[in-house]
Amino acid sequence: MLALQRKSTSTFSLFQKRNRNSRAMAAETEPIPQPPTTPFVGNLTDIDVDYPLGSMMHLAKKYGPIYKLSLSGSDLIVVSNWELVHETCDDSRFKKSIKGDLEELRAAVHDGLFTSKGEAEVNWGVAHRVLMTAFGPLAIRTMFDEMHEVASQLALKWARQGPAQPIDVGEDLTRLTLDTVALCSMGFRFNSYYRESLHPFIKAMYAVLKEAGMKTMRILPSIFYQSEDRKYHENIKLLRSTAREVLDSRKALPEGADTRKDLLSAMLRGVDPKTGRKMTDESIIDNLITFLVAGHETTAATFQFTLYNLVKHPDTYRKVQQEVDAVVGTGAITLEHIPKLKYLAAVLRETLRQNAPISAIAREAFKDEIIGGKYKVKAGTQIVCLLAKSQSDPVVYGPTANEFVPERMLDENFERIQKEFPHSWSPFGSGMRSCIGRPFAWQELMLAFAILLQNFNFVMENPSYTLRIAQTLTIKPKDFYVRAIPRDGLTPSQLEARLASAYHGAGVASNPASKSNRAKSSPDADEQVEVNMGKKVAIYYGSNAGTCEFMAQRLASDSAAHGFQASVDPLDAAKEDLPTNIPVVIIASSYEGQPPQNASHFVSWIESLKDSELKDVSYAVWGCGHSDWVKTYQHVPKFIDDTLDRLGGQRLVPMGSTDAKQRDMFSDFEAWEDETLWPAIKKRFGSSDCEGTSTGFKVSFSTPRVSSLRQDVKEALVVDARSLTNGNAGEEKRHLEIQLPTDWVYSAGDYLAVLPHNPQEIVGRVMRRFNLAWDAHVSIQASGPTTLPTNVSIPVSDVLNSYVELGQTATKRDVSSLSELAKDEQLKRKLQHLATDGFEQEVRAKRLSVLDILEQFPGLLIPFHHFLSFLPPMRVRQYSISSSPLAKVGRSTLTYAVLDEPSFSGVGRHVGVASSYLSGLRAGDKVQVAIRTAAGGFHLPLEANKTPLICIAAGTGLAPFRAFIQERAVLHGNGQPLAPAVLFYGCRNPEADDLYRDEFDEWEKAGVVTVFRAYSRKPDASNGCKYVQDRLWRERETVGELWSKDARIYVCGSNKVAESAQEILVQIVKEESGRKGQHMTNQEAVEWFEKHRNERFVTDVFN
Repeated sequence: MLALQRKSTSTFSLFQKRNRNSRAMAAETEPIPQPPTTPFVGNLTDIDVDYPLGSMMHLAKKYGPIYKLSLSGSDLIVVSNWELVHETCDDSRFKKSIKGDLEELRAAVHDGLFTSKGEAEVNWGVAHRVLMTAFGPLAIRTMFDEMHEVASQLALKWARQGPAQPIDVGEDLTRLTLDTVALCSMGFRFNSYYRESLHPFIKAMYAVLKEAGMKTMRILPSIFYQSEDRKYHENIKLLRSTAREVLDSRKALPEGADTRKDLLSAMLRGVDPKTGRKMTDESIIDNLITFLVAGHETTAATFQFTLYNLVKHPDTYRKVQQEVDAVVGTGAITLEHIPKLKYLAAVLRETLRQNAPISAIAREAFKDEIIGGKYKVKAGTQIVCLLAKSQSDPVVYGPTANEFVPERMLDENFERIQKEFPHSWSPFGSGMRSCIGRPFAWQELMLAFAILLQNFNFVMENPSYTLRIAQTLTIKPKDFYVRAIPRDGLTPSQLEARLASAYHGAGVASNPASKSNRAKSSPDADEQVEVNMGKKVAIYYGSNAGTCEFMAQRLASDSAAHGFQASVDPLDAAKEDLPTNIPVVIIASSYEGQPPQNASHFVSWIESLKDSELKDVSYAVWGCGHSDWVKTYQHVPKFIDDTLDRLGGQRLVPMGSTDAKQRDMFSDFEAWEDETLWPAIKKRFGSSDCEGTSTGFKVSFSTPRVSSLRQDVKEALVVDARSLTNGNAGEEKRHLEIQLPTDWVYSAGDYLAVLPHNPQEIVGRVMRRFNLAWDAHVSIQASGPTTLPTNVSIPVSDVLNSYVELGQTATKRDVSSLSELAKDEQLKRKLQHLATDGFEQEVRAKRLSVLDILEQFPGLLIPFHHFLSFLPPMRVRQYSISSSPLAKVGRSTLTYAVLDEPSFSGVGRHVGVASSYLSGLRAGDKVQVAIRTAAGGFHLPLEANKTPLICIAAGTGLAPFRAFIQERAVLHGNGQPLAPAVLFYGCRNPEADDLYRDEFDEWEKAGVVTVFRAYSRKPDASNGCKYVQDRLWRERETVGELWSKDARIYVCGSNKVAESAQEILVQIVKEESGRKGQHMTNQEAVEWFEKHRNERFVTDVFN
């Protein structure tokens, strides 16, 4: 339930009525409270020059919702509750005030949008109206790609720094927002992430901002500040000259050459619809600088506060990250994802409520006014609306007003608050002078956070950090450092590919229980295979006072003597990354029953898990506590120990513990370590040969062709391989079950890409043709890029087996090159004929490879390096996955046909490279694979209980539908309701190749699917239907009925199957439409199918 005090709808109307009467109540006015003043300086001593906001908040608490200050000879009124802020935001009575900092900034940006006096200055009106369209939603959407580019630079920087590197959040996020606003608004690149020091413009800008604030606090004559003033104006000159260069550069472009549609273009081309004027060059420069100042500072601060709130509130962090995972997954973030991130938007709103970077807005009355019904305010007196206080008014936000509760800011409730309590949330200002760049900043914030949360887990470098504020024009966290830990072991290169939309998470899980298979010897070390360097143990600590951290370090020091290599990290570093297959030791304490600060995210994570996600984790827990805290004694260690057990973890030893009240904690720990922990670890994981010793001898194993061929595949384990057909089926169909690399995820309908090896027989043909010994090695040097292994001695057979496509049909260029190498003129003419007139019939139609041609012409002698140069690199082959991830966690199956048929050339046989390779695999073999996401909507409907399925397949096109129905069977078994599903399947013979018949019979019996078959070699067994399209037509009433219920149609098979199925479906749709009185022509039905392709009609066609 939201912690928000709801008011009746009459509250606001009564308040409005009271305010209308307040102006006639001068006789009842009261003096505005004011702290005691000091001669000459007034209340200046009440204000902390470095942190004025803190002083104002303190005074608001002390003097109430309104008070007055006398500063530098002028009065200042501060209002800090919702009612007074709302009243002073009435644009009919009050206007924006630019006294103080903003007035000083006019020396730099004159009457720019932020510092202008408003309608009194013509330039403001012209710029405001010209730029309203430029900051409109459609214009901001076009800036998405450039925003994405800069955010990607930040993400890659953090990934390359490694998870151990403390990140200066303020500096890096400031670079992000500066580069973004500069690139998007004027096409200018600061390239902040590619330089050590900040651009001179940026340094000058900060100096100007700081000095503008300091100038308002001066109490001595200006003669005492000559040096500061000189530097101030030098920096302003640099700002304006840089902006002038950008403007002149754009104006110098030839007519038609400026194709950008950014803010600078809008200012150059735009015409004010009211006055017909264009913006002057000086006004453009003013606003260019304004955009950089206002557009980066506030957004950077919001980034920092939001990140702080997330790492400080683990439950909120988990929810928003789960939302990003659910909406975006592991693929590239797109513009369409942004509005779906509702909870992230709520987190940003709540951050802006509690930590608005512009913590106060200034107003002034047009004429003398009475506010609050009793306080007289003179015209022109500056009124500071203290948002840092008013946005936490319990009248609006109830008893949790000072707590971070993003749920109150979800769309519906947020809109209610805005309507019922206007100006209770005003971080972007008020009225016509509110921030024009709000849509820009919002899209930038949403996008960058989606990227960062998708790819990183963040922990505070110092878990005990308490928020401190730095203040200039805005407020921001001070000395706030975090560590960015790539999620699921994502490498910088994988992240770069993902950000470029080329990497979709093969090997990277979105499962909240994803975890690494390895302990890291150093946080940013590359994974290495180390032999005789000791087995691995991962040690984690949760510690506020440092006791548990010390014990963890001690345990790590002792590990080498037991033959283990230890890593040590705070528990939060293990969130989503708890190692498997090695011992995990957790040393933790409690703090008033709560987790230590560096363990809170870990505890929140395991608390959110429900099933056996941690079944492969072997763990031991040691708890430190003090029995004086009876109710919470050992609470967190016990919770961790019990929860890991509930989630399937394997407890190595019963939880050990010590009581600081009665025991020597370190002696207890050492005894537990020596007598209990190490014996249990060695019993489970064995002793190491290097126990107590070390050796400099290392052996490493690698699979270099993956990197040489630039394929993103990884090794997986074959666990089952079997034939699905009998000897009379003709083409053999086979089943392969694979254990995927840890934490890989896929969906029913996705593909498995396989990187095969050439058949041994064809490799032997090459070896014989070139008279090569089987133990011959080759060393390849290349003058240009190549996918072959270079500068290393490697067996020739390995190159031929793994790196090149030996069966690829020769090209015209290949044959022509062969002719040039021929010495015999008659042979040369034959090859020239094959390269020209005879190519289509004698080479392409017969699928002759370069090897085939060489064997056809034994007299053609060519160097081996020329032969290699003809061959394309080995490529992956995609197969539809024929299993559901719900059936067996981490397993996938393939259903494929083995291609082995007489060669079209009439000599030998044509053998499929991948299918031949797969057919030779047996349980225990390794295979290099990658997940590929299905395109075009070939996935199950999200609402399985509402959308019927019509699936159509022939032969191994059944593969994805086995996955679909298997998933439906799992859902059905868990009691979930399902919409109807029918499968139309065509094969040759019910006794020979009716694939997975037993499984489908069981699923049909359970009501998960209805199967209609067509047997081409035995149509009598399928109601006379020879092909799948025949069966479709026979069951057209069933199809039509499901169609009328918005069924989704899937077709998987050859082009011929897809086309035939569509022809029948068109006729069925026509018939069904006619039955409803909505007659369609054949062409209209075809057009309907094309229109709804990937929505209600989806195909997966292969040849």
